[in-house]
Amino acid sequence: MSGTYETIRLETDARGVATLTLARPDKHNALSAQMIADLTAAAARLAADSAVRVVILTGEGASFCAGGDLDWMREQFTADRATRMAEARKLALMLKALNELPKPLIGRVQGQAFGGGIGMMSVCDVAIAAEGAKFGLTETRLGLIPATISPYVLARMGEGKARRVFMSARLFDAQEAVALDLADRAVAPEDLDAAIEREVKPYLSAAPGAVARAKRLARSLGTPITNAVIEDTIRQLADCWEDPEAHEGISAFFEKRKPAWA
Repeated sequence: MSGTYETIRLETDARGVATLTLARPDKHNALSAQMIADLTAAAARLAADSAVRVVILTGEGASFCAGGDLDWMREQFTADRATRMAEARKLALMLKALNELPKPLIGRVQGQAFGGGIGMMSVCDVAIAAEGAKFGLTETRLGLIPATISPYVLARMGEGKARRVFMSARLFDAQEAVALDLADRAVAPEDLDAAIEREVKPYLSAAPGAVARAKRLARSLGTPITNAVIEDTIRQLADCWEDPEAHEGISAFFEKRKPAWA
């Protein structure tokens, strides 16, 4: 199976191993409206394809995913509340589709993973990080909050560990990402593909229907991420956008100056 999309690539080998690649390397694979739509469509396609046994999620070029696209952020800056909520809902539903994918999802993470990139890591069943990668939930620098990704980040890290990095916007390295349970292992960049293959191989001997049922069972016993929870995060983000702090933070970012609180 291969797919034609504007911002991603989807390729499947003869074993049934699909690779879903974020393909905006010049933008460090930042999440645009089109990429969110492409990922949502790809998730539905992967879920329905019985030939796919396991999915690898990765990014082309120097980074995994550097968060939100700047042009997309500019559009949100001038949009009304309903438009902002609609766009946030598209991102939330894309993450939900990947989180509920009835296939193992393995994250291959290099370079940068900020904001929405942390959300993408958090919906993976396993995430392997390259040493030297940098991570951060950087929203509060802009006067915003990591809202739509938050159910998945908290489910992945647990509340206590998430609170170490959820509000400060500080960057952290691959070793700390492992300590926070965001990544499962950190390996040398030259060993990243071999580490991913070690994660893939066991699934090729497991019954695919049982794998899907086991994943669904694990999710059902974990933190519930209901539609009500998702809608609440969208509302909280919309409230945040309307706060003067967000206006100051985003204005400062685009004007390349420090915000008033810095």
